[in-house]
Amino acid sequence: MIDTLYVVGCQVVVLKSVRGGGARDLYPLVVHSTPEFEELKELALGCITRYHAYHYLGFADTQWKLYSKQTPPRVKPLLYVYRVLWTGIHLMRTGELRTNLDELNEIYPHAYVSELIDRKCSGEEKGTMESDSVEFHQSEYARLVQRLQAEFQSTSLPELATYEAQLNDLLIRIRKNAT
Repeated sequence: MIDTLYVVGCQVVVLKSVRGGGARDLYPLVVHSTPEFEELKELALGCITRYHAYHYLGFADTQWKLYSKQTPPRVKPLLYVYRVLWTGIHLMRTGELRTNLDELNEIYPHAYVSELIDRKCSGEEKGTMESDSVEFHQSEYARLVQRLQAEFQSTSLPELATYEAQLNDLLIRIRKNAT
């Protein structure tokens, strides 16, 4: 139980931070859940703010640098770049956290993303990019960064998390029940 308290406490701190990034950690494959975990996931939605855009912009920048260092560049790191940018764009537009690039590409269809996903699924994730496509992906990366910045400017997401008191209450309840 102490490990659980520590993890919940850490998650509460991350969710309450302005820059964010912790909400996506609540949605991996979950084998066993509790009512408290379900409540934490609901409260996480109230912790999404416009400033999560900075998380996605920074993460995309890091992934792009990793992609760019490879000679020749590979498919899988480029997919990371697109997943991060489309996740951030969608979050700013809708307030909904979607991290699956297949799903995002259904909402915002781009043939090049479908082709990259197909290459990855066919076992070519470690495959390299054609040299003539590198320039295209550089310009597409720059375009999507600008789009995420524009979505940040126009988003209706709040400036601050709205469920801070409820997160504190949940953590206190869990701690009391652990003793």
